[in-house]
Amino acid sequence: MVCKEPVPFPPSGEERMLHVYLPDYYDMCEDRYPVMYFFDGHNLFSDADATYGLSWGMKEFLDTWAKEVIVVGIECGHKPGQRLDEYSPYPMEVMGHLCRGRGEETFDWIIHTLKPKIDKELRTWPHREATAIAGSSMGGLMGLYGAIMHNNVFGKAACLSPSIVPCADQVIEDIQRVRMREDTRFFISFGRDEYSRQTKEAAERVVGQLGYQHVHVRSLVQEHGGHNEQSWGHLIPAFMSFLWLDA
Repeated sequence: MVCKEPVPFPPSGEERMLHVYLPDYYDMCEDRYPVMYFFDGHNLFSDADATYGLSWGMKEFLDTWAKEVIVVGIECGHKPGQRLDEYSPYPMEVMGHLCRGRGEETFDWIIHTLKPKIDKELRTWPHREATAIAGSSMGGLMGLYGAIMHNNVFGKAACLSPSIVPCADQVIEDIQRVRMREDTRFFISFGRDEYSRQTKEAAERVVGQLGYQHVHVRSLVQEHGGHNEQSWGHLIPAFMSFLWLDA
């Protein structure tokens, strides 16, 4: 089942809607579950909530998948520029918008407010090995940044079409200045239709630098894939298996 709940989001002084998936038998047992936190959570489960009218179909997948997990989808701000500001770990220009780099404020809220709330109210496994961060586009960049810079909290990351071209140097600098646990898992993908020369170069540099940390990385170019919800939804079996079943 999927529940929706508005929660305070102090960085903007507003609320953000949570879209929370619980396994079907959650209320019938006392089991604990790993948790995945997703950016752009409104796009995961319901076409009616999705920005462009098509969700990833995450609920249908999870309802029949071999492993039971809790998914916490965090809806972004929808005012002009909010999503880019809150999902940018660094000041940079994206699509003509000068992002203010408030991503660390977003993570401060996730780590110190949202995650403790979820761990208190739901039956979770709170340790890093059972906690993943995920997203697409700017959310994919945030997933990458989160598992790098907050590796003590997030042991896994799904980074679909991460927006790394404007900030590859900063990402690489961050990788070089931290020490990640070798059990960390990164799924990094791009669609063939969006895989420009600049994207390819940035991706190869970032993936190569992650390799020096000896973490587990699966880098994938999705044939016929684009920068859209349909393409990302098709990758659910691949990234879920890599993060949770292949470990």
